[in-house]
Amino acid sequence: MLYGAPVSDAEHTAPPEGDLHIAGTVAILGRPNVGKSTLLNAIVGEKLAIVTPKPQTTRNRIVGVWNGQATLPAGDARGAGRRAKGQIVFVDTPGVHQARSPLHRFMVREAMGAIDGVDAVLVVTEAHERAALLSPTAKLSEAESWIVERLATAGKPAVLCLNKADRVKDKGRILPLIEWWNGLGKFSAVVPTCATRKQGLHGIVQELLRLLPEGPPLHGPDVLTDRTERFLAGELVREQLFLRLHQELPYATAVVVENWQERDGGDVVIDASIVVDRESQKAIVVGKRGAMIREVGTAARKEIAALLGRPAHLRLNVRVEAGWTDSPAGLAEAGYGEDES
Repeated sequence: MLYGAPVSDAEHTAPPEGDLHIAGTVAILGRPNVGKSTLLNAIVGEKLAIVTPKPQTTRNRIVGVWNGQATLPAGDARGAGRRAKGQIVFVDTPGVHQARSPLHRFMVREAMGAIDGVDAVLVVTEAHERAALLSPTAKLSEAESWIVERLATAGKPAVLCLNKADRVKDKGRILPLIEWWNGLGKFSAVVPTCATRKQGLHGIVQELLRLLPEGPPLHGPDVLTDRTERFLAGELVREQLFLRLHQELPYATAVVVENWQERDGGDVVIDASIVVDRESQKAIVVGKRGAMIREVGTAARKEIAALLGRPAHLRLNVRVEAGWTDSPAGLAEAGYGEDES
């Protein structure tokens, strides 16, 4: 479990009479590459989920905890404009897509399965893409339809985030876009955002607090995520692979942290294996005279040290596990081996 710097005690003492304490869980769902992980990082204020331009970068659920306060928005039965102190436990999920391989089926199960265990859902879509195509006959994408149907079955309230609103060249199209989504009657609120510029985040938090129950925090004030440092370090190595490798190769790689040694001096030594599917892929990951793996290792080590707040030493090797993406044992070793049921 990763901890951040604790906030002041004054922010976490019992709220004065008249204030509310709200806490709950929210799953973040959407198609691949719409900015879900960037949004999580921006709201929480820490880099917990890796982010790359490539779709389907996120493979596992990632929890991120937000603590703060906000005024309740219009429509909240507990009193619009009333101050609330809250904790939102976000669950970032892989992109929902038509899955064909066992690995991709695992990813979609991770995403859709998160709905059952949360209080509310934040659905993320791209504002600019829909704004360009908006018409009276516009329809939901296949993945969006799956999500909306699953929300209805589970009876979960949801907020829609129109992310990447900065890319809508004609800002006059944003309001009709909001009205179009509101017309579907599926969401309690529609909020335009730009996660990369941290715009619209307060509106997202306000609307989610409106959907969450009153109650004490679910985690201590210094908890950022329930994921281990070991897991996050492996993700940061995988991020560098996605950033540097091309075509289908990043999707055939996994990272397994083999050893984690915390030394008396305060630093940590990490041994990790990059798993690939074929010998030809190993040659590319290693690179000419080891150039690629050194580049990946150097960049990942800096990210890991920043995450941990202490020196880190990273030793990488590459091993071939033929067919690991189709093998239950291979998927399980790489951390993608949940039961199919």
